[in-house]
Amino acid sequence: MNLKSKNPALYYLQRAAFYLLVIAIGVYLLAPFVWAVLTSLRSPGDLFLAPAQFIAAKTTFNNYTEVFANPNFQRGLVYSLIVAVGSVAISLLLGAFSAYALGRFRFKGKSIVMYVILAVSVFPQIAVLSGLYTLINNFGLYNNPLGLILSYLIFTIPFTVWVLTSFVRDIPGELEEAALVDGASPLQTLFLVLFPVMMPALVTTGLLAFINAWNEYLFALTFTSTNRTVPVVIANYSGATQFDQPWGQIMAASIVVTIPLIILVLVFQRNIVSGLTAGAVKG
Repeated sequence: MNLKSKNPALYYLQRAAFYLLVIAIGVYLLAPFVWAVLTSLRSPGDLFLAPAQFIAAKTTFNNYTEVFANPNFQRGLVYSLIVAVGSVAISLLLGAFSAYALGRFRFKGKSIVMYVILAVSVFPQIAVLSGLYTLINNFGLYNNPLGLILSYLIFTIPFTVWVLTSFVRDIPGELEEAALVDGASPLQTLFLVLFPVMMPALVTTGLLAFINAWNEYLFALTFTSTNRTVPVVIANYSGATQFDQPWGQIMAASIVVTIPLIILVLVFQRNIVSGLTAGAVKG
């Protein structure tokens, strides 16, 4: 006999409390984003109105028009896309090979390698900033998207290797044995057999690494001067005068930058769920 039949009043009270908690959490999480959208759709003179008047103010898309007409923002989008896609592609390729070796083969020092990878992934960026700046400057990669791509690999590769290794360990070994019996080489087995099976994990890690690279600010600010990515461009947004702070345009630019991430999550949500839950239950 369940709680509903035993004590209906207590059952409905618990359900009501649960839904109220869900609504409260949803409002808490969505309120800043909704307010940012409203700010991006208001004229500069409406930003200082009372909340009720601000919400009821006239909607305008001038902020979005001015943002897309800004050449710095246009270049920032291009550089962000180049850097994020480049770093994710390299980290997935190297991470998949490394995860296959760490997840499938036994060798001396394997545990040490895994702990080193974990330590690197949680190391603060500011700790390696000065040394990395010296290397990038000496190799002539300052203000170059390639310098940002190489610097982003510091946190994308360890994350990718750690997640993919856990996934590779749970792939049945019979798949490789069947491929080897059919005459497939190790590389053919990896690309034609294991990679399709690893696709949910590859999509999940790739998307999370892309989000980290797309939103990264510290390295982009330090290693570039003119060829800057979108987060730095938005942080340095200025108005017509030094006293003018274009909050509407800043929010519009932030919404534009956020939309691609939302679309990616919605498109690959099934793969993301499969990748995050893979290996959670052992049969």
